[in-house]
Amino acid sequence: MKEPLLEETAEQQVETLQYAEKAYSDDKLWSKLVKFGKKAGSSVVYACLLLFYTLQKPEVPMKTKTIIIGALGYFILPLDLIPDFAAGIGFTDDLGALGVALIQVAMHIDDDIKVKARGKLQEWFGTSVDTSEIDQKIGM
Repeated sequence: MKEPLLEETAEQQVETLQYAEKAYSDDKLWSKLVKFGKKAGSSVVYACLLLFYTLQKPEVPMKTKTIIIGALGYFILPLDLIPDFAAGIGFTDDLGALGVALIQVAMHIDDDIKVKARGKLQEWFGTSVDTSEIDQKIGM
């Protein structure tokens, strides 16, 4: 699986993030999560929720918030490297972009953020949802 933000040059990464930032808004994020959350899967939704709740913390540096907004904006974009409507693989590029952002902002994800993200995730996917794969990737 290609992870778009890892394989791009530094200039391309900046352009991608700037383009994605223009797509981001809280309303657009929640709308996409509600509409496509089940199709995207619990890992994609959990990654989005962790990033969203981290973005809400006032003490998070602006550079970190820019990374988060870029990744969430990429998720919101209707057309990206792999169209979201592609059966079975449509959200893999989104998860790659979200994963890169999660690793970069992991130091700002505290227990309160994890509790909020897991709580919302369980509302949508039930109490048996497993977050261990993403938690391990970001060192939780």
